[in-house]
Amino acid sequence: MKFKKPEFWDYEKPNIFSYILLPLTLIIRLSNLILNNYRPEKNIKIKTICVGNIYVGGTGKTPTTIKLYNLVKKLKHKVVTAKKFYKQEKDEQLLLSKQTDVIIGKKREDIINLAIKKNKDVIIFDDGLQDKTIDYDIKFLCFNSLEWIGNGKLLPSGPLREDINSLKKYDGIFIKGEDYIKTKKIYKIIKKIKPRIKIFFTHYVISNLRNLNVNEKYLLFSGIGSPNSLRVFLKKKKIKIVSEIIYPDHYEYKDSDIKKIILKAKQLKLKIITTQKDYVKIPKKFRNKIKFLKAELNIKNENDLSNFLKEKINEKN
Repeated sequence: MKFKKPEFWDYEKPNIFSYILLPLTLIIRLSNLILNNYRPEKNIKIKTICVGNIYVGGTGKTPTTIKLYNLVKKLKHKVVTAKKFYKQEKDEQLLLSKQTDVIIGKKREDIINLAIKKNKDVIIFDDGLQDKTIDYDIKFLCFNSLEWIGNGKLLPSGPLREDINSLKKYDGIFIKGEDYIKTKKIYKIIKKIKPRIKIFFTHYVISNLRNLNVNEKYLLFSGIGSPNSLRVFLKKKKIKIVSEIIYPDHYEYKDSDIKKIILKAKQLKLKIITTQKDYVKIPKKFRNKIKFLKAELNIKNENDLSNFLKEKINEKN
């Protein structure tokens, strides 16, 4: 979905705009109520895992999917990742295709059937928790500790697709962030809702950070769900961001966009930097003028996650 999040979604408390839109959240509540009463049968021929979110915005689903793929592969399973085709999500599809064995299709049910034909025994979906036609064997939610659940309200009053109490129906949670106080607070809230749920702590490691000169000044541009998190992260790494251009999530860059970015950087005497997710969408003729951040997800309690996956995948339906 291409959009820029309203700022008030991420306020600590709802504001006047949030309260004005509150009646419209009844549509989401009613839809969730109907869909949650639908119980499809599990597919016994393949184990299905889904990595999703209930917070609209950048929570790290795709890097988490890639990490899970590598962990499941280490467990000696024939694993594939999956993504429902959306024209505007080409960036995530490209990242998955570069780093995993991926199947992309118009219907998730067809993707599962193709994975079975390919003799795969585990399939990991990047997104799709709201698709109630599939009863996934393992359901993960991703949160960014910086935004957490924003103002805590449902769409369009806030950033949530489901109420926070819906955590009860999920198997595991990934909390992304390096702020110990915030992650600890979120951990306690989640455990109150579902004490036995598995929680895994993650943060990004920039593997090509040494290629960036901390003495240089940069223009940062991105079209991601959580640009604020990126800015905070780079500040911690002492990367000097002097100017920033924010585009909607999944933005498709045109030649004219990149030319404007290059011109502005030249006028301000800045180097240009972006994310890998954005970089793959930039026309090749401009790439030598732009550096990108190669982010890898680090999981603090990775052994616990590996054991959890092993147990759940081997569990009989």
